[in-house]
Amino acid sequence: MEGPVHTAVDDELVWYAAYGSNISPQRFGYYLSGGRPPSAARSVPGARDGTAPREMRAMELPGSVFFGWESPTWGGGVAFYDPDVVGRALATAYLITHEQFSDLVAQEMHREIGAELDLARLRRHRTIELGSGRYDRLLVVEEIDETPVVTFTCPAAHHPSLRAPSSAYLETIAKGLRDTHHLADDVIADYLGALRPFRDVAPLS
Repeated sequence: MEGPVHTAVDDELVWYAAYGSNISPQRFGYYLSGGRPPSAARSVPGARDGTAPREMRAMELPGSVFFGWESPTWGGGVAFYDPDVVGRALATAYLITHEQFSDLVAQEMHREIGAELDLARLRRHRTIELGSGRYDRLLVVEEIDETPVVTFTCPAAHHPSLRAPSSAYLETIAKGLRDTHHLADDVIADYLGALRPFRDVAPLS
């Protein structure tokens, strides 16, 4: 039996900008190689191509991050990106293939791996919505050397209710900020404490 057809489109590169738990390179690696990440309630199958990112770098995106929804994986809120709020969103950018990004989105939305996202349409419109799922809005945030920087968040009409994340989720983000942004713990606490819903109640200690 012949294997799946591999095309040049599959190999097209994108920068995936991760601002939530995938800001940690260790955590993101499970979406490529498969397995059960530490502190997670479920395993992920991994991508068809488990190759490590070709490059990664720290980034700061325009906009802001907030925590909401109720994650059965983490037991609390998870991060969402709001490009329309004035602020900053710290991220780790991973240089991966179009196919790997398609498989990542499928895993985040608990869908079957194999469907390719329409990257040409995304680049043309800068944002597209795949449905009403929590991470079904794809965005091109900017470009690096003509390679699109892409991420995903909640659809514009389906913002989840604010909810504080679990300590395990926060620590995963903090680890990513230490590893890629090389921030001190007090700077990390200030950054996370300024995000909704924390900024609406009390400083994060």
